[in-house]
Amino acid sequence: MDALSSFIGLSYILAASLFIVGLKLMSSPATARRGNLIGAVGMFIAIVVTLLDRQIVSFSWIAVGIIVGSIIGALSARMVKMTAMPEMVGIFNGFGGGASALVAIAEFIRLTSGPQAALPMDTAITTILGVIIGGITFSGSMLAFMKLNGMVSGSPITFPLQKVVSALVFLGAIALGIIITGWKPDPLLFYIIVGLSLIYGVLFVIPIGGADMPVVISLLNSFSGLAACAAGFVVKNNVLIISGSLVGSAGLILTQIMCKAMNRSLTNVLFSAFGTGDMAAGSTSTTGDKTVKSVDAEEAAMIMGYAQSVIIVPGYGMAAAQAQHAVRELSELLQSRGVEVKFAIHPVAGRMPGHMNVLLAEANVPYTLLHDMDDINPEFPHTDVALVIGANDVVNPVARHDQGSPIYGMPILDVDKAHHIIIIKRSLNPGFAGIDNELFYDPKTMMYFGSAKDKVQELVAEIKKL
Repeated sequence: MDALSSFIGLSYILAASLFIVGLKLMSSPATARRGNLIGAVGMFIAIVVTLLDRQIVSFSWIAVGIIVGSIIGALSARMVKMTAMPEMVGIFNGFGGGASALVAIAEFIRLTSGPQAALPMDTAITTILGVIIGGITFSGSMLAFMKLNGMVSGSPITFPLQKVVSALVFLGAIALGIIITGWKPDPLLFYIIVGLSLIYGVLFVIPIGGADMPVVISLLNSFSGLAACAAGFVVKNNVLIISGSLVGSAGLILTQIMCKAMNRSLTNVLFSAFGTGDMAAGSTSTTGDKTVKSVDAEEAAMIMGYAQSVIIVPGYGMAAAQAQHAVRELSELLQSRGVEVKFAIHPVAGRMPGHMNVLLAEANVPYTLLHDMDDINPEFPHTDVALVIGANDVVNPVARHDQGSPIYGMPILDVDKAHHIIIIKRSLNPGFAGIDNELFYDPKTMMYFGSAKDKVQELVAEIKKL
């Protein structure tokens, strides 16, 4: 038995080490795939060892769960398009939080049932935390999934006294948790806590608009890790505590990075009801006396084909049109003509952290061409052409000088400093922030209206004729 305990302990250390190494490797697009594989190996070791460590009466249901889960995971990996990754990440966060909440519920039922029912204070605290955090993560992530999928409006949804109601729901769950922990583990009160947690998860996400969805996904990912950590304390499993802590802390760090990229605090993101939903394709905004120059495929191809350097700025429009493969073909064609091509990646471009990196990697764009905002910004003044594909708020110059703008102070890509600017966009509609883009009316800017995929393909065809 001592030998088995030593083996289990060493295996948990190995699994935890693999988690840490995998997480480190996933910080770079060039090593992310290897990091994901190493993390998966660590999780496999942890699962196998945990099954050896527990006194399990029957493995039948566990086998069924493994088979069903593996089938769903394999089909998801094969069938879900890369453009749907934000929705997939959102729903996976929800499943993680829901699983942790179910573990806490099952443990509460087990400990409070029977003639010798007892709920130690330490177990009660972690069980209540697991249910609250897991419930919030589950319902919040499901709503985030529906917002991203278009099943629910992406615009902020608010109502009178919303913050007061949300605070009362959350404080109510905490108060009932204190009663259960300090006095009596009443099942009715416990199930009310479960319900309040699910309600608060919905109230937590509905006032958040599309502009802030990357931050919300990152934060919910952190919550799913914290819920798993709490579940680890509930069932007294060290590797679950470690892995949950890693996910929770990494998610919080990423959330801070995303907030910094928008020059906004986390409280502002969560409570300001900032951002709009998707705009209707083809509609236009009022330009007043402002002048917009447009360009056709032939002229745009000549400008880019004979340039010495081009920086491509991808945004959500590229993802929505599934244009990443056409963009990769365009970059390869320009490079074959001797044009230096680079990609400028803004931290909050798209609908989830790293959205643009994921799409471009799926299209086999070399990692060496992808550059973060801080690295690429000094190069715009020396660049012949900046090609913006579906990005909006992250290139809007008003963020620098208009103190009345909701995006004032947000670090942006310095696209307006390039010699020539070509913007592929369906219309002059504002982005998620709901404000007009000053870059559209810059004398150096040429608007190339249409779907990103169609317009990039037209560019490729015209450049081949040069």
